Amino acid sequence: MTAPSDKPNTGGLPVPVTPAGASSGAPAEHPPASPAGRGMFGIHGTGDVSGFGGLVRPRKPVEETPRPYGGYFDEVRDALEEAYPEFGEAIEKVVVDRGELTLHVRPERIAEVCQVLRDDLALRFELCSSVSGVDYLGADERRLHVVYQLTSMTYRRRVRLEAAVSAEDPHLPSVTGVYPTADWQERETYDMFGIVFDGHPSLTRILMPDDWEGHPQRKDYPLGGVPVEYKGAEIPPPDRRRSYQ
Repeated sequence: MTAPSDKPNTGGLPVPVTPAGASSGAPAEHPPASPAGRGMFGIHGTGDVSGFGGLVRPRKPVEETPRPYGGYFDEVRDALEEAYPEFGEAIEKVVVDRGELTLHVRPERIAEVCQVLRDDLALRFELCSSVSGVDYLGADERRLHVVYQLTSMTYRRRVRLEAAVSAEDPHLPSVTGVYPTADWQERETYDMFGIVFDGHPSLTRILMPDDWEGHPQRKDYPLGGVPVEYKGAEIPPPDRRRSYQ
C-alpha cells in the first residue's frame, strides 16, 4: 500500500502554478550592467521569453596569447609584421581562442591594417564577409566593439579583426575603400549600435526608420516595443508577453 498523500485530488488535471521569478506585464526597463553576466542580457523583471533568464556566464579577461600559436596563425602574424612597419603601434594584442585568430586593432588604424591584409602577396585577405558590432556593457570601458571577418580566397585562411571604441566617442575609419562589401554592413552596425564609420559614402540607417531614436542593439536600450499586427492577430511587444521560467 502507498501512504496517503496530502496533495489535493485534481482528477489528473494539471494545477496552474506561477513559476518562481516569473512576471507578466512588466514595464520596459533599461537593463543594468552586470559584471557577473547573468541572464541573456543581464536583465531581471522584464518579459524575457528567450529562455536565457537563468543563464550565468563567467567573464574572464581577454589576454594576449603567447607564441607559438600553431597552424598558419604564426605565418599570418609574421607576414603582417613584415609588411606593416607600424604593427607594434597598430595591433593591441593577438588572441587565439577556440581555434580562431583575432587581431585587436587600434580603431584609428583599422583601414590601414585591412589595406595591408588585402594587398600583401603573403596575406591576400581579399574578402570581408562581415562587419558587426558587440556591446560589452559593464565589462569594458570601450564597450562598443566592431568585428571584421576576413577570408583569404588564395590561401584558404581566415582572420578576425576587432576594434573597440567608447560610447562617448564611437568613431573609427570606414573600410569601404578597401572592402566595398562593408558598405551596407557598416550601415547596419551604425543603425543598431550607433558606431560612426568616418568616410563612409552614405552612413544612413538601413533597418530602422530615419527618424528612429536610439540604437536597438545597445544593451542599455529600453527593452519595450510596439505591437505588431500579423494576419489579423496582434502580437504584443516583448515587455508585455508572458514570462517563462
